[in-house]
Amino acid sequence: MEDCLAKKMEITVSEAEKRTGRNAMNMQETYTAYLIETRAVESQNEGQCSPVDSLWRRYSEFELLRNYLLVTYPHIVVPPLPEKRADFVWHKLSADNMDPDFVERRRIGLENFLLRVASHPVLCQDKIFYSFLTQEGGWKEMVNETGFQLKADSRLKALNATFRVKNPDKRFTELKHYSDELQSVISHLLRVRARVADRLYGVYKVHGNYGRVFSEWSAIEKEMGDGLQSAGHHMDVYAASIDDILEEEEHYADQLKEYLFYAEALRAVCRKHELMQYDLEMAAQDLTSKKQQCEELATGTMRTFSLKGMTSKLFGQETPEQREAKIKILEEQIQEGEEQLKSKNLEGRDFVKSAWADIERFKEQKNHDLKEALISYAVMQISMCKKGIQVWTNAKECFSKM
Repeated sequence: MEDCLAKKMEITVSEAEKRTGRNAMNMQETYTAYLIETRAVESQNEGQCSPVDSLWRRYSEFELLRNYLLVTYPHIVVPPLPEKRADFVWHKLSADNMDPDFVERRRIGLENFLLRVASHPVLCQDKIFYSFLTQEGGWKEMVNETGFQLKADSRLKALNATFRVKNPDKRFTELKHYSDELQSVISHLLRVRARVADRLYGVYKVHGNYGRVFSEWSAIEKEMGDGLQSAGHHMDVYAASIDDILEEEEHYADQLKEYLFYAEALRAVCRKHELMQYDLEMAAQDLTSKKQQCEELATGTMRTFSLKGMTSKLFGQETPEQREAKIKILEEQIQEGEEQLKSKNLEGRDFVKSAWADIERFKEQKNHDLKEALISYAVMQISMCKKGIQVWTNAKECFSKM
């Protein structure tokens, strides 16, 4: 971890800007660009003020970077991007992806994504990632030249492997269940939080109604006027505080959402392992079939029904020379198949070892982050309740002085 990029470079997404331009279809579109700023840490430690490098990136470029990382490092739980459009929101919050509050939260999420990658022991060393941070012009061409799109597995192929693998690895099957459960629990938590936020908003706004009633009441009361006016002021302040409270809550909701999207990153690792296992099983099956064909040609006996066997019976047997030539070709294919199977086995073992090390790292990170976020959320709720008690205590004192 001492060599990770996050230790050598300060990375911030400091600004978001609404822009208008033309897309690939030459149609005008409005989009948001984000300013990435980087600064070397070493020079600061030596007492020098290093210059800040900055460049603008669109959300689609962040997506391109992540897709590249997913294909290039299939054994790694690649950090997710923040949501493109708001989900699990309480009804007073805008779900518009151009809304300033949503853009600001996404800016924070994009910065967190870059810091996650820069802190990862493997991903931080990637040259394409470093270029993403430091080279504005020509970066897209550079990432496309890697040919990562050609290496990407199709969804159909992945689905086929899921259903046709005969001997799935128990650990990865359990990991899929773990990711499904993680997604289910966090989704439920976010839905409950959105419903509670709606109700909380209503409760606070009722206090605003109290404030208005007390203020209007104070205008027609001589002896109680001051007390009612003061109580109304406390209610108004309390009602107005809900917007800041729910905005702060949204920050904790975004931390939960990150792990909601991490669940899909875990499944991506599982899918890649299933594809490798499927390829291994197909290679083993093909090798067994060729060995059987070779044995049948050598002995002249047919163990199983085949079209070739029926054809030879109907139209005559092959000559010894033809059979020898076929046996030779099959022996070469068997030797090649055995080497390929050995290579796939080795590749599979390396994948499992690397993937499992990264999954353990992820679980440790998840436990730490979610524990911290939920404790902070609970502390915030306690603080909010204390302020509510104080408001009613103050209002009670106002009433007692009447």
